[in-house]
Amino acid sequence: MKALLIEDTLTSATLVSHQLRKMGIEPILARDGERGIELFKAERPDLILLDIIMPGMDGFEVARRIRQLEQAGEWTPIIFLTARTSDADLEKGISVGGDDYLIKPVSETVLAAKVKAMQRIAQMRYSLLVLTRKLDDANQELTRLSSLDGLTGISNRRQFDEILLREWRRSGRQAKPLSILLCDVDHFKQFNDGYGHQVGDECLKAVARTLQSALRRPADLVSRYGGEEFAAILPDTDLPGALRVAEVMRSAVEGLRITHRFTPNGVVTVSIGVASMVPPRGEADSAGLLKRADDALYGAKQSGRNRISATPIESVA
Repeated sequence: MKALLIEDTLTSATLVSHQLRKMGIEPILARDGERGIELFKAERPDLILLDIIMPGMDGFEVARRIRQLEQAGEWTPIIFLTARTSDADLEKGISVGGDDYLIKPVSETVLAAKVKAMQRIAQMRYSLLVLTRKLDDANQELTRLSSLDGLTGISNRRQFDEILLREWRRSGRQAKPLSILLCDVDHFKQFNDGYGHQVGDECLKAVARTLQSALRRPADLVSRYGGEEFAAILPDTDLPGALRVAEVMRSAVEGLRITHRFTPNGVVTVSIGVASMVPPRGEADSAGLLKRADDALYGAKQSGRNRISATPIESVA
């Protein structure tokens, strides 16, 4: 442990330094306020013992400047050691950032007790900071987990809704296209009933990974939309671009070759509805875009599944 002793009187500095060493504390001596501030910045001591009456900058100003130098969350105990005994001086010492105020000459017993008290407070404060950081980390992890689907590990519906609203507003401000894909695993009920829920869960996990791997840009997002449905948000993407992404997804899922004897194709496939538009001024949310993607998905299913359907571009302008 290091203590910065800012004291211009040699006799007092020598005595206090001796007392500190007996406590196992390394003293760092400064004879004036300017030097004391320099040593504080260079050494970052664990404790400061500070005289008030010094040539040039007095102890009150030194304490004030040291507090200004500390970063958020930092705290160095400051104990004033002074011959000034008035209540006004004590009040000012505390108000400028001091933590205790001792009248010189200070007995070794009193000084040791005060230093121990400051050490105890510092340790308690450090423990509190550690606990606070752990709580912050835990809260961040909870926030992250709350945005993920528990089964597949990709974004959940809540995250999808939040990101869609954000991208809808951004696209509207910048007059850029925003595309939505709604994806449904074909004949999944029959798959789940025929092979069991555990196999069905593994199928959904594989489909989720495959859909996610089809995205190439950090801003793109694929989410579990509900049950066997997935959804993707493609910012700054027009209808032709969205159709290309959808085809990559459809083809990749079919390429998994997951056996599905309850479907004409014999393997797990997906149907995808695509919608794209530049959010118009005055339209507060993306309900219309989602409705068009849902209608397109219905069209893909009605047309035989394992295919892509899109809302005609002229109907979303």
